[in-house]
This record gives sequence, structure tokens and C-alpha cells, in this order.
Amino acid sequence: MPLPTMTHSSSFLLPSPPPPPADPADAVSYAVVVLNQRLPRFAPLVWTRAQLRVCADGGANRVFDGMPDLLPGEDPDEIRERYKPDAIKGDMDSIRPEVKEYYSNLGAKIIDESHDQDTTDLHKCISFITTNPPDPDNSNLCILVLGALGGRFDHEMGNINVLYRFSSIKIILLSDDSSIFLLPKTHSHEIHVDPSIEGPHCGLIPMGAPSSSTTTTGLRWNLDNTSMSYGGLVSTSNIVDEEKVTVTSDSELIWTISLRKHA
Repeated sequence: MPLPTMTHSSSFLLPSPPPPPADPADAVSYAVVVLNQRLPRFAPLVWTRAQLRVCADGGANRVFDGMPDLLPGEDPDEIRERYKPDAIKGDMDSIRPEVKEYYSNLGAKIIDESHDQDTTDLHKCISFITTNPPDPDNSNLCILVLGALGGRFDHEMGNINVLYRFSSIKIILLSDDSSIFLLPKTHSHEIHVDPSIEGPHCGLIPMGAPSSSTTTTGLRWNLDNTSMSYGGLVSTSNIVDEEKVTVTSDSELIWTISLRKHA
């Protein structure tokens, strides 16, 4: 029996939002999480696409300091008021006291979870979003994570682990250079590639477990019932040749694609 198909798109990075789908049930609700790394250049755009904005602890410092830097020529105080997070959640060991007070005074919800040392700040933020979704009537939730890549390697691995912990939710890790998300083995996947904002370099990584069978279309070097594993073949530095890539695998895979610098 064929697997159900899951579709993926980076249309949230387009300068103008795509037209709404013909069926309202296909509309996507976006939430954004900001972690404690330098904001990518497209952070203001992603912020405006989201209906719910959450900062993970020191991510609030990055929004406070970084948004005015990304929007030169505008009044910094006006920018800080406009780009106010709905919630700040985490250990509260990184956020500066004056930033915490500033956003609290603007109405941001401050959620101190310093008692929980078993989960990462990203994990805490994803849990918050899933219990407080931006559109409770819309099951098509997509969570965009800024600052998930770069910095300490163990932090990056922890962030990728969150993709596996919440494999039923679309979560996209974003940096200036790349986009990363999980392809659950419960579905076949259609990845719609917009060459104006992403590609051509891409990769399929069997991070959670080896794959004994992965098949793709739309790539320069397609896989045909191919096995992949660490210590064996890993599909890195592949090239997107078509605007639709399909992937089917017997194991969860990480998909990554380069982002164009003008995105």
C-alpha cells in the first residue's frame, strides 16, 4: 500500500507571500522560535510570516539587538516594539535583565522553566507552541527556528534531535546558509524547490538510523533503492536538478538545502 504524501516548501522565504490555497484546509499556520545565535538576514521576513513568535531565553537578546541592525534607517525603538515576542521561554540564564523587563512591559509572556534541566530551550519552546498553537483549527502547523545552526556543535545536535522528538510536526531549522528538516519514514515526500531562494546544493542524511532503501527523483545523483549509513554512503553535496524532488525511505532522513544569499 503506498505511503501518504507529505509536501514541503520554502515559500515563507519569498518576498511576497504566495496566494492562499484554494482549499482553506491546506493553509499553513507558522510559528517562529528564535534561539541564542545571530539572526539570519531574513529574520524580519520570517517574523512577519508567523502568527506566533517565541524566543528561547537568550534569543530575546538577539531580537532586541539584532532586528534594528537588520533594518537600518528605521528607528530602533519602533523596531523593537514592532518585533515583540509573544512569549519568552527557557532557563532564563541568558536573557539580559533589561531585555526581560522591556518585553515583559510590552506584554510578552515570560515562562521560567529553570526547574527543567532535562530538555533544551528549543524543546521547551516547541512544547509551548504545540499546546498553544497559533490557529487551533488548523492542523497544518509549521515551526520555523532561527539560530538553530552555528555555535556549539552539541547545541546543533540537540536541535536536530528535537526534529526527531517531535517528528509528527513540521519543524524547519534555518540559518543564513541552509534549511534543514526531517523526512519521516511514515510518508513519501514531495519537496517543492524554488530556485530563486534555495539550492542547488542539497543533502539527505541518515542521522537517526541507517536506511536500507532510499529512492529519490529530481536530483543530479538520484538514489535508487540505495542504502545509506554513517560509515557508508551519505548523500551530501548533491544537486537539485528539478523544481520537485521526491524522497521515499525506510528510515527517517534529514533533508538539507542551501539558501541563496539574496533570500
